[in-house]
Order: sequence, then C-alpha cells, then structure tokens
Amino acid sequence: MANTDNPVLKLVLVGEYGVGKSSLFRRFVHDSFVESSDRRSTLGFDHYEKTYNVEGRKIILQLWDTGGLERVASVTSSYFKHADAALLVFSHDAMDSFNALSQHLLEVVASAENARLFLCGNKSDTMAQGMGPTEKDVETFYQENQIAEGENLFKQTYTVSCKTRQGVDEMFADIAAQLARGIRPSRPNFDQMIRLKSVEGVVPKSCCSE
Repeated sequence: MANTDNPVLKLVLVGEYGVGKSSLFRRFVHDSFVESSDRRSTLGFDHYEKTYNVEGRKIILQLWDTGGLERVASVTSSYFKHADAALLVFSHDAMDSFNALSQHLLEVVASAENARLFLCGNKSDTMAQGMGPTEKDVETFYQENQIAEGENLFKQTYTVSCKTRQGVDEMFADIAAQLARGIRPSRPNFDQMIRLKSVEGVVPKSCCSE
C-alpha cells in the first residue's frame, strides 16, 4: 500500500493450476473470456490496476496473477510481498482444487501474514454437473476457519463464473470496498503537533513538570 491518501491495494490470486485465476485476471483487465483450449500460458508475474470509488474516496485495486508460475516455489516470496489481500480460488468442477485449499491457505499465512483473505469458487456454471464441492462442503471449510466468535479467517466468500461473467465485477468491487474500510488513518506527526502548540504559545509540559 503506497499511502492512506491514495492507497494502492495489492490483491494476489492463489489456487491450483486450472481453477481459472488467469481467466479472473482477464475479466478484470479486458472483460473477456478465452476457452481453456485456446489459452496460451505465459511465464512471469502480471498485474493490473483498477480504480474504485468507495464512499467518495478513490481506491486503486492492484490484481496480481502468477502467469503460470504457481508451481515454482522460488517465486513465492516475491509474489506475496506487500500483499494486502489474497483471493483463494477453487473450481466448482474440480474437487481436487477444493481439497488443496488448506495447503494454499498455509502458504498465504506463512508468506503474507497481514493479508486479508477471501474465498472464491469459480466456474459456477458447472455446478449442476456435480463434479466439485457441494455448498455444504464450502460452508464446512468456511466454518473450520473461524478464529473467534462471529469472526472468520476469510472476510467473504464468492461464487462466480468467468465464462458467463456472473458475480466477477461485483466480487472485485466488494473486495476493494472491504479493503478500503480496513485502511487505518495516518498517524499524526507528533513533532509537528509540538511545533504547532509552540507557535500558539502553548509549551508542552514534561512528565515531571509541576
């Protein structure tokens, strides 16, 4: 995050290969969708910024994609560095991608301990096929990550489809809003406060002054 006046909030995509992370990134950037059979994998990080207005304030959401390097362990520290949030993605047509969430969660917590976490089930258009997790499976996983009464490790869960575009725009807008509300105001400059008081003729007393 650059500063609280013009915050740039870094959101990283996390999940198994094939869950649609690059499709989410493409929707975010170009609002387009490419069938997997026609998709060309690129190597190297990619990121893109989009500005959102949250309660009259401009927020820049910076989305990061691994660009096909999610299986290269050496990229982890660079990818997660300074991340404000992580979106853990699984696919509704692949149970394996859901089962792998716990491992990805540990990776995020270890590499970006201050990042806020969000959960995304992609390919909602395939849910009727019954090949992926059920709603009960997702709810159970969510409840297992409760850290306190009424508080969960995941700030929100989403169900989207990159193919049909369902819920994608709303998800990113909601994440931007939630991150914006979590920004702490700048700490006051104590030295500047002292100088201002001196100018006004008020001399601060020390802790030992009578």
